[in-house]
Amino acid sequence: MTLNLSNITTAVLSLILLTFSACANDDGDRDDRPFVVTTTNLIRDAVENVGGEDIRTVSMMGPGVDPHVYRATPRDFQNMERADLVLYNGHFLEGRLSEILNRQGEHTRAVTTSIPEDKLIEASDYGGTYDPHVWFDAELWIYVIDDVTEALSRLLPGHSGTFRERAESYKQELRELHLYALQRIQSIPEERRILITAHDAFQYFGRAYGIEVRGLQGLSTATEFGVQDVSRMVHLITEREIPAIFVETSVSTRSIESVIAGVRERGYEVRNGGSLYSDSMGARGTPEGTYTGMFRYNVETIVQALTEDLEQL
Repeated sequence: MTLNLSNITTAVLSLILLTFSACANDDGDRDDRPFVVTTTNLIRDAVENVGGEDIRTVSMMGPGVDPHVYRATPRDFQNMERADLVLYNGHFLEGRLSEILNRQGEHTRAVTTSIPEDKLIEASDYGGTYDPHVWFDAELWIYVIDDVTEALSRLLPGHSGTFRERAESYKQELRELHLYALQRIQSIPEERRILITAHDAFQYFGRAYGIEVRGLQGLSTATEFGVQDVSRMVHLITEREIPAIFVETSVSTRSIESVIAGVRERGYEVRNGGSLYSDSMGARGTPEGTYTGMFRYNVETIVQALTEDLEQL
């Protein structure tokens, strides 16, 4: 059989062009809408609620990713180079990546800059000045929506009115979310309102909704827990007869498992109350893949775990 080299060459070139075209479409290179890169999927959700279809956006960190120890990938650097705007949390949430973000120039900004300092929780023993986990207070997240709205309006001034309308509508959802969380947490008997997790990410949540918060590790998961940390937590749980403690979707379960084992050695049983979303939301396309869905999931998980045995009495 005689091969037609001309036809083969044409077919190969066609395949290459099709592949290149597909890649270009996947990356959004042929989309002329402004391109916004965010560090966390929490910030991406904020951008999508304000920017809607007028903005293209991608998050560096997906579900289950821990921002405290995240290292940027070659694709992240490519996206930041191409981006019209890069948005990050700030207050050293992004760990080592913070140094890179701080050198990116005027098109890069933190979304927590408008939160008044007196509303932030100090964290002098952390890499930053303040606790960065501001999203666990839905009212504080409203300030982030304002920052995102301002940034997108500068990027696309002709759409600023639309951005502000979307932002106002979404901020009302956040106010309702805040009231919902407050009411649900208050339904837990006061002596049981204590939230124990792997790392200390929920202080804003505790302050906003009236629940004591204890984390086995510090504010950053880059810090290691030790024997004394476990011993201290075991003592607290057994002394106060706490019914449940929680793991986190972006943190290893090893620390909480150590605490549960230690409590059992003391002759007391504490339940694993379930997984909470801490530094990351769930998968896109799921309820927990949105900020409000993630928040509601956490609240219901906490309430159910801390009141479960009461329903059986």
